[in-house]
Amino acid sequence: MKPDKVSGPYSEVIGDPIAQSKSPVIHGFWLEKLGLEGRYDRAHVKPEGLADYLAARRADPDWRGCNVTMPHKQTVIPLLDRLDPLAARIGAVNTVVPEDGALVGYNTDAPGFLEPLREDLGRPHYFRMARVLGTGGAARAIIAALADEHMVVVLAGRNVEKARALLDELDPQGEHHVAPLDHFADATDFAFDDREGCFDLVVNASSLGMSGQPPLAFDMTHAPPGSVFYDIVTSPLETEFLKAAKAAGFRTVDGLSMLIGQADHAFRRFFGAVPPRGQADNELRARILA
Repeated sequence: MKPDKVSGPYSEVIGDPIAQSKSPVIHGFWLEKLGLEGRYDRAHVKPEGLADYLAARRADPDWRGCNVTMPHKQTVIPLLDRLDPLAARIGAVNTVVPEDGALVGYNTDAPGFLEPLREDLGRPHYFRMARVLGTGGAARAIIAALADEHMVVVLAGRNVEKARALLDELDPQGEHHVAPLDHFADATDFAFDDREGCFDLVVNASSLGMSGQPPLAFDMTHAPPGSVFYDIVTSPLETEFLKAAKAAGFRTVDGLSMLIGQADHAFRRFFGAVPPRGQADNELRARILA
């Protein structure tokens, strides 16, 4: 059954739980700004109902697709007809679109993550390094995205064997490194050079620092001069990790940047239109945070 039995084109976000999703606010804002017919809803889909959900939506001519959040990003894959190459490589899908009768899986998390870094990545560098903290599901898209931008990744996790396996799976040709997560909690006396001509990134790809979770322990002595700090957590928007980085003089990127960026790529596939960005992002952020 279609959401609220309303006719017309629609997309939605599915997950379990789903009430916390900000995606309906984002897509609804863009539909409103563009004056497009359509709507974007939440659908609470439990794991045991995922196959039935997709079967029902496949038969609905008004359905334009769905975003996929936890815990379905990997379990949805066998239920699809084909995968975009990037989604296949990452091994996770966050966007499903009906195309010529087939259900196609995409991963917009990777380009969404990179969006606020595009200006930096558009410049030439002698060396690029990202310290990525966390080896969970979100890290998969982030690692793949960074590897494609020729960045050396230092992946930190509680289990270094898992971290190494993840790097070997996602970029087997890359010269990446692993470290225990607690390595970054204690101060270091390593003397960084001025890093001129380099690009350094520090990413919290974990849920640490999220409301209800322990904070992420990171000592700022591990950050080279000029580093950019990026936290994918959206609640709270300014985590202790970002507050500490900002206080130490580093540039920061918050989790809404990735959330809006990935939604942009999905919206284009759902509704065939380019969402209004630029100054409109400020209004969108205010609406999300209201």
